[in-house]
Amino acid sequence: DSLTRSKLFKDDIILSYTGSKYGDVTIMPENDKYHLAPNVAKVTVNENENPYFYYLLMTSSEFQWYLKNYGVGTGQPTIPMKNIRRIPVSHPSLEVQNKIVDIIKPINEKIVQNQEINHHLLEQAISIHKEYCISKADSSFTNVTIKSLSNDVITGKTPSTKIKEYYGGELPFITIPDMHGKVYCVETARYLTPLGEKSQANKTLPANSIAVSCIATPGLVSFLDRASQTNQQINTVLPQENQEYYMYLELLSKSQLIDELGSSGSTTHNLNKGQFEKITIIAPPVESRIKLNNLLKPLFEKIRLNQREIIRLQQIRDILLPKLMSGEISVID
Repeated sequence: DSLTRSKLFKDDIILSYTGSKYGDVTIMPENDKYHLAPNVAKVTVNENENPYFYYLLMTSSEFQWYLKNYGVGTGQPTIPMKNIRRIPVSHPSLEVQNKIVDIIKPINEKIVQNQEINHHLLEQAISIHKEYCISKADSSFTNVTIKSLSNDVITGKTPSTKIKEYYGGELPFITIPDMHGKVYCVETARYLTPLGEKSQANKTLPANSIAVSCIATPGLVSFLDRASQTNQQINTVLPQENQEYYMYLELLSKSQLIDELGSSGSTTHNLNKGQFEKITIIAPPVESRIKLNNLLKPLFEKIRLNQREIIRLQQIRDILLPKLMSGEISVID
């Protein structure tokens, strides 16, 4: 029956073939408690093949290119099952498959491990913040605004996209997609040249500033890993000295409120700078904020290092994998 056909087993490869997660690929861990959801398909590999190899193959840039070009429709594309079956794939010997997996799988596992560590570190930081700023709140706490707790709040701006010389440099240009699921914006999709930065030099922000999305997808909160600029959908808080980690967690705790304020009364979600700056925070005295900040600092430094390592590991994997798949690098030799 359909329920049996949709049941997932260890090493089944799952492909999202339509919707916002189009092209995402994962491989099932050791369990059989799940069933296929709509918009995803499963690939079950023959017993004499290495399923992890085909999982890697489906994440490769070549396979993803076929997904993009075999998809149909506009907006959110869909790839029909018949088109998935038409995608050509390499089929090396099992020995070669196993060797490629031996090289790439540990890199993927380290990436996942770092992501899990960062998740737990952030949870720990949030718990410490709640203990200090909610459970222990007393008469010494005062109502203040984001503006009064900050050295400044800067709304970003986009350099002219018509001038190609503005883009392709080394200064990160942060937009909302760069912030999703990121404590630090270590990597961005676009970078500005010195000429692009100079076109709006007053928009360059220092490292450890805190970007908050306020238009389109309000409520995302991320640190700037290094000097950067942002687009106009983001308000960036320049925290007071020795209060950056405290301030990050305060803003993160206001994420739902920012989303609600940005969503009210408009089909286009928009929380302007003035409204954002007026959001109220119940804050402990300055001395307590600095003490809390010092307690949080090692957690966030570790998160930052892990995120940087994740980027390096992804770059190594993405360089190695196509060379191994094509045979440019011989795994036998």
